[in-house]
Amino acid sequence: MTKLTKYLIVFFVSMVPIVELRGAIPIAVGFIEKGSDLKLWLCYVIAVFGNMLPVPIIFFFARKILVWGKDKKFIGKFFTFCLEKGEKGGKKLEATAGRGLYFALFLFVGIPLPGTGAWTGTLAASILDMDFKKSVIAVMSGVVLAGIIMGALSAGIFSFIF
Repeated sequence: MTKLTKYLIVFFVSMVPIVELRGAIPIAVGFIEKGSDLKLWLCYVIAVFGNMLPVPIIFFFARKILVWGKDKKFIGKFFTFCLEKGEKGGKKLEATAGRGLYFALFLFVGIPLPGTGAWTGTLAASILDMDFKKSVIAVMSGVVLAGIIMGALSAGIFSFIF
């Protein structure tokens, strides 16, 4: 496998929902540990870029697609579920976070837990009608934090805990 192919794998994995950067960084570290001459800092930048690339599309179109599909025969129940779940969770987050909503979004994306990440955070921001620019900054900051945490965990910095 060529070096370019490995970088492309890191890029495309970071774009996949749920897996995102949380999967791309460990893959990059795995390539490096197996003797590849990839640069970790470059893998990190590529993974952050790949993870952020779908964000504007999600922000501007995901809610519209869910609203469009909520009354369709085969997808309606699922789309309605997604909308209701997003609105309910968003209102709860909004009530809890108050004026710190963007900071809460940053933490939601930045702490690498299952079900959190740029895709979910951006969808929540869209459903809550949050400001695009502030949301992107919060999501990107969260992605950067998640990348640092995943890089540290993947490189074994926290191995003394486990």
